[in-house]
Amino acid sequence: MIDLKTIYEARERIKDVIVKTTFSHAPRLSEESGCQVYLKKENLQVTGAFKIRGAYNKIASLSQEERDRGVIAASAGNHAQGVAMAAQMFGARALIVMPESTPLTKINGVSYYGAEVILAGSNYDEAYAYAARYGEEHAMVFVHPFADEAVMAGQGTIAIEMLECMDDLDAIVIPVGGGGLISGMASAIKALSPHIRVIGVGAAGAPAMRESYEAKRVIDSLAVRTIADGIAVRDASPVTLSHILESVDEFVSVDDEEIANAILFLLERQKLVVEGAGAAGVAALLHHKLEHLRDKKVGVVLSGGNMDVTLLSIIIEKGLIKSGRKMKLTVTLVDKPGALMQLTRMLQDLNANIVHIAYDRTSTTLAYGDANVMIHLETKGQAHQSQIRDLLKEHRYLSSEEH
Repeated sequence: MIDLKTIYEARERIKDVIVKTTFSHAPRLSEESGCQVYLKKENLQVTGAFKIRGAYNKIASLSQEERDRGVIAASAGNHAQGVAMAAQMFGARALIVMPESTPLTKINGVSYYGAEVILAGSNYDEAYAYAARYGEEHAMVFVHPFADEAVMAGQGTIAIEMLECMDDLDAIVIPVGGGGLISGMASAIKALSPHIRVIGVGAAGAPAMRESYEAKRVIDSLAVRTIADGIAVRDASPVTLSHILESVDEFVSVDDEEIANAILFLLERQKLVVEGAGAAGVAALLHHKLEHLRDKKVGVVLSGGNMDVTLLSIIIEKGLIKSGRKMKLTVTLVDKPGALMQLTRMLQDLNANIVHIAYDRTSTTLAYGDANVMIHLETKGQAHQSQIRDLLKEHRYLSSEEH
């Protein structure tokens, strides 16, 4: 494990740079999960994620000669912003290699701190390979996002803050991508409160670390696909895997649907914007992956909040449909004057609000003289939607529904 003294030294080093984020009870999440849940809100950290802790600790640990050579990193976004901000504070050049699919909000976040950005590769691992080659060719110092002791020690400071607030937790749930966060935190937890269970949560679409944990050896993935870009790591690191095998008690995974539900829950019920990686622990609790923690005191790390707003809008839209607050219908009408008005009046009488409507009379699937009307409605839940379906059937409308 990472030496506790090293983690405390990191804490002293970063104390004037990072925000000591709140660690507070989440009543609605506790009710939904059956646990007493407390959220460590690293989504409210400076740069919007925990990564500034490890990045700053690493760059602060470098010699002046090393900083003068410049630093380079590969990242899907959060580590990139941490490295960029830390380098700016030390007056060092920073070059960040990011996957080509990186959301614009994260690219802009890096550029804001004065770092240069190169887009290369379809995922983190390909960006990492490019950055490693470039750094070696140009004699720059590579700041690894997770497989570095100084970085892991910086991340471990989160656990110290949590345990200073509550030393009687039964478990702490931590998102896992490359494993730097959980390696640093688990080292601190097991040194200070070894009775606390450390539970890692990975994305089902990026299974390398979970499969490696279960097999107790490195198993890489062929590809990754998940909305949780912060933990979308294809290959398992032998460095962090060794820490995880030593100090992590359990490892579960959540799929994209579960992650999206957790993002929406945190937005609606906790008033928190949390990205996919940061919502992984909440997803595990909401979807009952950790039933043995029922009635226990559980800390959950919300690791970041740098959410792509385009993806967030899609998650919200789908969430409204799944919860019965939005309905998308295609209704076939006789194409004659007054037919559309008759339909909309029926919907008005049921207090369904039309937010979008489109009219199609040329589809080859239609009989001549018919038209399809595509309608998006705001509704008041499943019972309200059932009323709408029943009324359409009663008046013999042919209709289909988009889910």
